[in-house]
Amino acid sequence: MLLSIQSRPTGRLLLRLASCGLFSLTVVSAAEQAKIAGVPPEPNTPLPEVTRESLDTAIRRGVDFLIADQNKDGSWGGPTRTKGLNIYAPVPGAHHAFRAGASGLALSGLLDVADPRQEAVAAITKASEWAARDLPKLRRPDHTTTYNSWGHAYGLRALTRLYQRETDPKKKAEWARLGQEQVDLANRYMELEGGWGYLDLDDLTTQKPTGIPTCFTTATVLLAMHEAREVMDLKLNDHVVKQSLLSVRVQRTPDFSYVYSIDHFRRPRYDINRPAGSLARSQACNACLRDFGDKAVTDEVLTTWADRFLAREGFLSIGRKRPVPHETHFHISGYFYYYGIYYFTESVGLLPKAQRAKYARGLAAILLERQEKDGSWWDYPLYDYHQPYGTGYALMALAWCRNELGNTGT
Repeated sequence: MLLSIQSRPTGRLLLRLASCGLFSLTVVSAAEQAKIAGVPPEPNTPLPEVTRESLDTAIRRGVDFLIADQNKDGSWGGPTRTKGLNIYAPVPGAHHAFRAGASGLALSGLLDVADPRQEAVAAITKASEWAARDLPKLRRPDHTTTYNSWGHAYGLRALTRLYQRETDPKKKAEWARLGQEQVDLANRYMELEGGWGYLDLDDLTTQKPTGIPTCFTTATVLLAMHEAREVMDLKLNDHVVKQSLLSVRVQRTPDFSYVYSIDHFRRPRYDINRPAGSLARSQACNACLRDFGDKAVTDEVLTTWADRFLAREGFLSIGRKRPVPHETHFHISGYFYYYGIYYFTESVGLLPKAQRAKYARGLAAILLERQEKDGSWWDYPLYDYHQPYGTGYALMALAWCRNELGNTGT
């Protein structure tokens, strides 16, 4: 993994200086960054036709996959389908976290597309029972990893949607209680430097993680918290939010790329930290900062990165399904792909309504083309979690596309 621990003391110093007002981050406008880096032209290859029928068919096939792939306990995924090179996963806690994240995404996808068929409703019921039973048990696997951050974030996403769907006031209150519990658990595991990461490479074992905050993990958690607050009126910890937003800003470069982790701030032009390498991270981080009131993330910034994403999606696609992390152009990993696809919708969704349809059409065409023969979407072989999480991301994205394009889908 592209993570270094050599610069961590300097990273902490940078955060302290920034919080005291002794360090300033230079931000240039999207127009200026376009002059520096250049905004790529629109792709020349014609995109597949997107209609309401083609969207509905793809969504139905994705739902069918999740129904067939669901575990008996209502969750998705498991520690099987290993290969020669497996992501580090201390047992059993890492797999609890992977399953929580994958299941939260799969359930969120089913809820967003709102398939009325009886079997789809039954799958949601089983998954909601699993979420109520198992999400409260999720903790840090051990002192070397904080994969549970993903489980808290995507479990919270699913709980927010279950709250929206529920009509019984008592059950709504229970979903809100469980959501607040996930917020509080995520707060417990905020890194000492602010924000969240997924690896803790120190030899120390501490109550608060001393790992490596990454801008995208932090944005993922904060966006889930923001949505939960808006929908369920949950209480967020002001200190946690402030320090975590600061961590994301420190990892932002003048062209609105975001370095991979806090340790990369001294290497902003390293390939993974440049615009093509930041393609997926910038969608999530810009959306996060904008949601929390950062005025530097203007509509111009969002459109610049939306245009760049559709034009350079091929860079992310080259990494799809490769078993070795970070082995392709700009050190992109396969698991950047559907993450970027979904958070593209989060970012573009902040633009005025009139501007969104063209992006929805472009994204939908990509997703229609990428769907597998079995109805799933996946980008990186991660034990048996990759198809549920990829399909969850894709269904949420397609639900957004369908909503933006209206009844005609064109």
